[in-house]
Amino acid sequence: MRKVYFVGCGPGDPELLTVRAKKLIEGADVLVYSGSLIPQGIMALARRAELHDAAKLVREEIFGILRDGALGGKLVVRLHDGDPSIYGAIREQTDSLKKEGVECEVVPGITSFLASAAALGCELTLPGITQTIIVTRAESRTKVPSREKISSLARHRATMIFYLSVHLLSEIVREAVKGGYPRGTPAAAVYRASWKDEKVITGTLGDIAKKVRDAGITKTAIIIIGDVVNPRHYEYSRLYDKTFSHGYRKARAPSKA
Repeated sequence: MRKVYFVGCGPGDPELLTVRAKKLIEGADVLVYSGSLIPQGIMALARRAELHDAAKLVREEIFGILRDGALGGKLVVRLHDGDPSIYGAIREQTDSLKKEGVECEVVPGITSFLASAAALGCELTLPGITQTIIVTRAESRTKVPSREKISSLARHRATMIFYLSVHLLSEIVREAVKGGYPRGTPAAAVYRASWKDEKVITGTLGDIAKKVRDAGITKTAIIIIGDVVNPRHYEYSRLYDKTFSHGYRKARAPSKA
């Protein structure tokens, strides 16, 4: 087969797996997975696989397992929480495998910021508020380009979503306010979105850091900042307005009083 599948298994709830992801997990001979980020309900599907916890391995060890399994004709799955293309470090893996003659295929999954928006009952792109989503992370051991400083991105006043950053929430708040968000801007933290122990915390930039700290949340949470979290007002979509025409529907004449 000489192929490795990079499979996104969604935010946690096994029922949010894609059909393709489920089939590949069930059929895998070798499966490298993302440690504690993937619940037992999903791992239990890999009944026949040789399992390797990536949290205990370094880059070269992971690469060797994937390469040797693929070259040996086995069905090899590199299982990622959420979607592999977001903070998944897959490019360094796929480039190395291709140099060894191993084909790679990426299977998308539901990423945790979408599960977080669902937990909030939130529409991230509300007409009249914003049509833009900025997905980023705060700088820590992994550096962020200077042009992508939080204060610079915050100037857009769009919906901002932070991965891997809840432990730096106080700094995020300072930079967001510095960039132009009022302290009264709605904000939320969603811990382990779609898991059984999911927690949803809402507030404003003025109090969200304290609320999250008081809840004892220091990892595995998505931060969402923007008026969409708790909108005071918004516009209705034009798409379904009776005065709006498109390729499938003609505008309707205004009713007579």
